[in-house]
Amino acid sequence: MKITNTQVEIALSHVDDPDLKQSLTQLGMIQNIVTGDNTVAFDLVLTTPACPMKQKMKDDCIEAIHNYIDPAIDVTVNFKAKVLPAINKNDMFPGVKNIIVVASGKGGVGKSTVAVNLAIALANSGAKVGLVDADCYGPSIPIMFDLKREDIMGEEHNGKMYMLPIEKYGIKLMSIGFMVDPNKALVWRGPMASNAVKQMLTDTYWGEIDYLVVDMPPGTGDIQLTIAQVLPVSGAVIVSTPQQVALADVVRGVEMFLNNDIKIPVLGFVENMAYFTPAELPNNKYYIFGKQGCRALADEMNIPLLGEIPLVQSIAENGDKGTPTALDSQSPEGKAFTELAQNVAKELSIINAKK
Repeated sequence: MKITNTQVEIALSHVDDPDLKQSLTQLGMIQNIVTGDNTVAFDLVLTTPACPMKQKMKDDCIEAIHNYIDPAIDVTVNFKAKVLPAINKNDMFPGVKNIIVVASGKGGVGKSTVAVNLAIALANSGAKVGLVDADCYGPSIPIMFDLKREDIMGEEHNGKMYMLPIEKYGIKLMSIGFMVDPNKALVWRGPMASNAVKQMLTDTYWGEIDYLVVDMPPGTGDIQLTIAQVLPVSGAVIVSTPQQVALADVVRGVEMFLNNDIKIPVLGFVENMAYFTPAELPNNKYYIFGKQGCRALADEMNIPLLGEIPLVQSIAENGDKGTPTALDSQSPEGKAFTELAQNVAKELSIINAKK
């Protein structure tokens, strides 16, 4: 039986993207159809390589071909990805498609751990990822990537000299910690620190990047406002622990991003240290800091809960050793960060598709 491309397109017009609620053909996600005798092959072009629903879409495509053409057809679906950009062509970041800030209302909730592992999980999916350490008073990237003071190289592009990021684990990295003595405190006033962070971001040559993750300082001070107001931020991820004292600061953080002068979409919350599971009792969960406080707040504010990260000793140990947990995507903790990355990418794709 000879199959035509038109038959395939009509069959696949019955398959919707589960998140965007439009047909795959309408969204232009079906490309390069090749037909033969009882065979069909095509590319399913995802809006992000971290798409959590790609297997469902593949299964739905195969089912549609079988239902609307012939159940005996051999169907081959090839995954490709083209990340939707939130940033229009921007002189500051010409090759960067999305900037994601990872923030927290207070310190000590594991924001940097989440930012680092989110970046690695996005890179694991096949995305091009950059990571910026914007917490100049307490930079974490040098420790969590086992990097000390680094020789930052320069390169000229379009008549301007740029710093080149350090690359490790497939991620482009930049931190103030690469440039200063780790044993000395940075005694900078707010405006000086804000300008330093802005310059570090804009004077780095990132090249082509799908997701630039920015690890923000905790709170809602000068640096946070500078980044939020000056940079083309695509969305914010807010990290908290389940305690009420931490959640109260989350509300203030949300209000900052949604302020009329800033208007940055809040992609969702991450509940870190959500529960403790002992290695010898892998099926047990102990809610040391309270149970599902972030989930309750997310429901109340109508903001997605992107992930629940367990309180596990290995996450802290791996960060201290410079081998972040998300590098092992098959471990239970690594899977939690993979799910987080998928949800972040999904929420960003939904927002970008509406523009």
